[in-house]
Amino acid sequence: MQKVFRCNCPFTSALDVLGDKWMLVIIKQMLVEGKETFKDFTESEEAIATNILSAKLKVLEEVGIIIKTQRPDNKKTNLYLLTDKGLALTPLLVELANWSDKHLRAIHPTIVNGKEMEFLRNDKLAFAKNLEKNYKEKLATTLYTSNHE
Repeated sequence: MQKVFRCNCPFTSALDVLGDKWMLVIIKQMLVEGKETFKDFTESEEAIATNILSAKLKVLEEVGIIIKTQRPDNKKTNLYLLTDKGLALTPLLVELANWSDKHLRAIHPTIVNGKEMEFLRNDKLAFAKNLEKNYKEKLATTLYTSNHE
């Protein structure tokens, strides 16, 4: 895939890849909710259509944000995993959640609240590092298992 960028602006270039309404949702589902199979994504609360999901996963793979591999215990099931490039989006997702909490809660009062949001509000950096640490641990286990079966 040859990605066509609108201009040389780094902000616009990032939006050319991530600005679609589904891209960051898929990345959030992987990072925060632990989703890793096509079925996992289709069963999510956001209800992404399968044809759209297929297209978005393909783009995320082509730009190196995710990799597609096979489930160790079932070679017919593909796993979608964040790469370091994908994991580097963690601070962006944390900032978006923080912004939403501060600026959208008044008009969308049912936005998730609780321990995790308190953690995010109190220490965004620690929250982001914790997400990354947990994902890397999960990734190491997944990749170790797939390489030793």
